[in-house]
Amino acid sequence: QLQLVESGGGLVQPGGSLRLSCAASEFTVSYYGIGWFLQAPGKEREGVSCISSRGAITNYADSVRGRFTISRDNAKKTVYLQMNSLKPEDTGIYYCAAIRNCGDGLGVRFGSWGQGTQVTVSS
Repeated sequence: QLQLVESGGGLVQPGGSLRLSCAASEFTVSYYGIGWFLQAPGKEREGVSCISSRGAITNYADSVRGRFTISRDNAKKTVYLQMNSLKPEDTGIYYCAAIRNCGDGLGVRFGSWGQGTQVTVSS
């Protein structure tokens, strides 16, 4: 079964950058779109970005468009989220999961959640 493990979070100052990684357990990850989700303190988990199985389609929440870049390397079984110009409101736990229909909004999650990785943006 496909398992995803998030990593790369940490503490960063406003305006700084982080790169998150979503590492898959098997090459079948190449069959799936992958979405990144943020659970900010006191809020519901929301979609941030997604990428289709082949990487041809990417999509972003309005709040991060122009600052974040999603990419994937199926040979490495890894999906990345490059986060630039970070803001305090980007703070929270980031999760990745398999999704469908990345081109329709940010897609629909069908895979299970991993443990997430904490991102804290603070001075």
